[in-house]
Amino acid sequence: MVHMLAKYAFALALPFALGAQQGFDVNALDRSADPCVDFYQYACGGWMAGNPIPSDRAIWGRFNELEERNQKILREILEKVSANDPNRSESDRKLGDYYAACMDEAGIDAKGLAPLQPDLDRIAALKDKGELAGVIVRLHQIGAGALFGFSSTQDFKNSSQVIAEADQAGLGLPDRDYYLKTDAKSVELRKQYVAHVASMFRLLGDTSQDAAAKAQVVMDIETALAKASLDIVSRREPAKVYHKMSKQELAGLNPSFGWLRYLETVGAPPVESLNVTYPDFFRALDGLLRSQSLDHLKTYLTWHLVHSQAALLPTAFVNEDFDFYGRTLTGARQIRPRWKRCVAATDGDLGEALGRKYVDLTFGAEGKQRTLQMVQAIEKALEEDIRQITWMTPETKQQALVKLHAVTNKIGYPDQWRDYSALKILRGDALGNSQRGTRFEFERRLAKIGKPVDKKEWGMTPPTVNAYYNPLMNNINFPAGILQPPFFDKSMDDAVNFGAIGAVIGHELTHGFDDEGRQFDAQGNLRDWWTPQDSREFTRRSECFVEQYGQYKAVDDVKLNGKLTLGENVADNGGVRLALMALLATDAGKRQAKIDGFTPVQRLFLGWGQIWCQNRTEQAARLRAAVDPHSPGRYRVNGVVSNSPEFRSAFACKEGQPMVRPKECRVW
Repeated sequence: MVHMLAKYAFALALPFALGAQQGFDVNALDRSADPCVDFYQYACGGWMAGNPIPSDRAIWGRFNELEERNQKILREILEKVSANDPNRSESDRKLGDYYAACMDEAGIDAKGLAPLQPDLDRIAALKDKGELAGVIVRLHQIGAGALFGFSSTQDFKNSSQVIAEADQAGLGLPDRDYYLKTDAKSVELRKQYVAHVASMFRLLGDTSQDAAAKAQVVMDIETALAKASLDIVSRREPAKVYHKMSKQELAGLNPSFGWLRYLETVGAPPVESLNVTYPDFFRALDGLLRSQSLDHLKTYLTWHLVHSQAALLPTAFVNEDFDFYGRTLTGARQIRPRWKRCVAATDGDLGEALGRKYVDLTFGAEGKQRTLQMVQAIEKALEEDIRQITWMTPETKQQALVKLHAVTNKIGYPDQWRDYSALKILRGDALGNSQRGTRFEFERRLAKIGKPVDKKEWGMTPPTVNAYYNPLMNNINFPAGILQPPFFDKSMDDAVNFGAIGAVIGHELTHGFDDEGRQFDAQGNLRDWWTPQDSREFTRRSECFVEQYGQYKAVDDVKLNGKLTLGENVADNGGVRLALMALLATDAGKRQAKIDGFTPVQRLFLGWGQIWCQNRTEQAARLRAAVDPHSPGRYRVNGVVSNSPEFRSAFACKEGQPMVRPKECRVW
């Protein structure tokens, strides 16, 4: 239920000579384009022409530039602490030894499959289906999402408490529809996937014939799981993924699996009730477990084990994994350099230890204070917007204001850092470190079951280039990693900064009132606080966005899914409008002095446009259209400005031009 905004940023300059991170740039414009015909091309054409996609990327945009810069900072930190110095602090030792082990490609190759062999043997030793629960516990602990998912979550109807959750999972392709669509490209991709699975079994030592047979078994089982899964659009509806049951009721849905044994041995506190996101999935899983032979299930589990651990297996496995998931699925031409992969792995397993050092170098109290000032300005604009909109009744407006005033803001980094003292990290044990790190986080999440929610906890590590709104906690979260140029640039005028970070903040606040977020109240409980009249009007206005964005073409014959992207599109449109309101409330917004030939309002829209400059491969465009709730950069920009009367006025656009929609869409 966490709304992840696609890679945003704001902040102060960094004390590293790693190349200047530039904010708004007039040289990125394409002045041959007409802003009223294609504003995205006008704002980004120069940047797109001068920034081709690097060979190790499938998408390259402004936030990727920032991500690259952050990785260099993290690399410098990790290389410094990876020296085998006995005087290092324990935290530095763990960071350094984890990174050093990951970087030791020769050592990993020399060990071969030996580090994975105990888990392979555990699967091979299964004597009957009654022993499945014990093996699934182990696979889930080390990050293999076989059969289903299990974790903790806030109780939708009592958001102050944490409960267990069982969810659909078990697929190797990105989404259920990859198994079910019948168009030629989908059929071909499934053939390539089966070939990839067969290649991995050959690397495990199977003959080509046996590997091909096993790959087909995997595809058959995963297809059955896909058919039983809830579709991605329906999963955006909170009521469709909340079904609180007793553990006995779950066991009754799926009697062929040893649920009571699983719950007793998975490492969670006693579980009496839990959220079963989609009961029909577990009913179907029961039939699958009864119909499949034990050998077929062993094959499926072996695949998910190897698939989940491939990044830290010998080079042949790493390359084969990239060949499908990188080259085929996303269009990347080369695997990312090992240091980048190891920086990401360290951040994944020791993120707050690494983030603490990152924050010390890059952020500080000034960055937090400047961000909070911008947040307060956007919150004031949203309050004004709620008070003045004409389609909402006073009763619902009052509830909306209660919710807005209850939003909490988390900026930069946690108040209390995570304790990794119980996590064992060994120099020279890359796979073991990864597995123990994954298990540490898995068990940390399970340990929260039955306890009050910790509202100070963060869902992202401090170096992350991202931001999010959490409807169950009713808070917005901006890690330090995003708080840098080009999304906030202290050398830029207010107009550009409001168009970038201001719109980002507005986006996150608007998520509290989008089609999902509006269903949760000020305390984060799933509760209908809308009058029937206002609910109907919200839905009617939302349908305008579904229709608008559903007409945009992602690539070739693939259009965007207006229902999948609805929440993000509502947030984009609302966020930019709030940023404009906040700008106009300042002295800068009231003056019309031009900078670089543009008025403040024009520069606000250009600031919004340029944070979304990007190039993407055809494969990545297809993948994102299927699974990403965010629209591509071109439509995040053009979709918003075409709904804005202020944009039309600022750029003197005329009726009938593409950036002037005859029917403007607006909720907030």
